Amino acid sequence: MKPSELIAKINSGEMDGKLKAVYVSDEAVCYQRDRYVRTCKAFIDMFGDDRDVMAVSAPGRTEVCGNHTDHNNGKVLAASINLDAIAICAKRDDLSICEKSEGHAVNNVDISDLTPRESEYGKSGSMVKGVAARLNDLGYKIGGFDACTTSDVMGGSGLSSSAAFEVLLGNIISYLYNDGSIDAVDIAKAAQYSENVFFGKPSGLLDQMASSVGTFVTIDFKSTEEPIIKKVDYDFAHSGYSLCIVDTHGSHSDLTDDYAAVRSEMEAVAKAMGKSVLREIDEKDFFKAIPALTGKVNDRAILRATHFYNENKRVDRAVSALENGDFDSFKEVITASGMSSYLYCQNVYTPNKPTEQKLSLALCISQELLEGRGAWRVHGGGFAGTIQAFVPNDLLDTYKTEMDAVFGEGSCHVLIIRPVGGTRVM
Repeated sequence: MKPSELIAKINSGEMDGKLKAVYVSDEAVCYQRDRYVRTCKAFIDMFGDDRDVMAVSAPGRTEVCGNHTDHNNGKVLAASINLDAIAICAKRDDLSICEKSEGHAVNNVDISDLTPRESEYGKSGSMVKGVAARLNDLGYKIGGFDACTTSDVMGGSGLSSSAAFEVLLGNIISYLYNDGSIDAVDIAKAAQYSENVFFGKPSGLLDQMASSVGTFVTIDFKSTEEPIIKKVDYDFAHSGYSLCIVDTHGSHSDLTDDYAAVRSEMEAVAKAMGKSVLREIDEKDFFKAIPALTGKVNDRAILRATHFYNENKRVDRAVSALENGDFDSFKEVITASGMSSYLYCQNVYTPNKPTEQKLSLALCISQELLEGRGAWRVHGGGFAGTIQAFVPNDLLDTYKTEMDAVFGEGSCHVLIIRPVGGTRVM
């Protein structure tokens, strides 16, 4: 189908069913119609209207439970969301990729050379090359393509805009050259490999896996080489709740040491017990060792290790609650996770600026509004940025109004747990 033909079908409503299968609500379909048409027009302006195109999507993700556990081989529960990166794309006859993201410069990438280069670290074109390289290594077909892309996954929100982009690239190659046959797990691993090896940024597999697999997904990182991945079937659209991500607009600058300290202190406890990461130590052995650990490692390290072990158990309980359709128990677990992050993981504000506590304030207001009815917790790495809340729909307008009044208009983002991960839309 030519881009102009796709535009006509979108405008006529003929594609509404395909859009609703991905974006769930009628309201979202109206928004997506305009977005896909705009991206098709961008493709025509840049590449012409003479080739068949397809529309591909990859979602952002939210961490639901398992705060600061993956780096010590723990357990996490995450979910894909309705914010996503999309592409209108078409095959080329050579090994060149030309990708134009809305608002950004063109990426021209030659995939006849799939060598990572340090000089390309930090450049989005390196992500393109890295995904192609890894899928090629895994034995899949790769080839050139032209694509116009756009993303509404907010950067710096903890919703993983980079993972969505990487997974989008993997799905483009899957659907253009492999009939959509590349497994979602392989796409996620290729995306992580690209970010680590070609983009030069160390990252775990959580973000890419949640984006690629879709809906609720739990991952056990006991083996980082072969993590146990399980899709969790739960129809969030009929839960009676909305997922809110509140951007408190706190500064992310100078927080690198705070993030690093969470991991290094947990690992310091493990090393004091003769292991590399906490997951290698039985929980009972850790708690028995606390008297001996006191003085060998700092007190906060012991508290953070305590958070790690209990957070792993909370992930299991959250998954079980969803599988049993028990949303009340799920909310209790999520709120407990947030409290543990605040008290023991201590990643709600930086100790370097103890008077700046926007996340604490957002959590405090959330408790006032939602206690007994909803759930709330820090979102992502913490110290600044966003919180997450599960809000009953009859309280949604009140919650959004109150949070926007404190943190600024548009700070509270109402999201949907998306039922699919990376996919061809039409």
